[in-house]
Amino acid sequence: MVRALHLLCKHQGSRNPVSRRTGASTSDVTKEQAHAELKTIIAKLQGLEGQALCDAFAKEAQARSDCGSYAQGGDLGDFGPGDMQKPFEDGTMALAVGTMSGIVDSDSGSHIIFRMS
Repeated sequence: MVRALHLLCKHQGSRNPVSRRTGASTSDVTKEQAHAELKTIIAKLQGLEGQALCDAFAKEAQARSDCGSYAQGGDLGDFGPGDMQKPFEDGTMALAVGTMSGIVDSDSGSHIIFRMS
């Protein structure tokens, strides 16, 4: 089992292009725009590590993520093999505990991931 936080930017290619945070459609957001926004967030978090990175990541997820987990700072709880879409699972498993991913694309949209355990 692993545990991760994530921040999801939905876009026009998302399987359900509606933000769970705002209820608004994301069908007018391009994948490139989603990636640009995530790159800005990644840049804000660069240089942080450990609990400081975890806390800052959670704050960013709460403010911006289009996943319903935004309310928990992007916390997806514990999950194991096969529980998440393959690109997301692979992206999470590739991370060392306490580190953040680059951009990971799945059918849900574009994510950044922080592996907690």
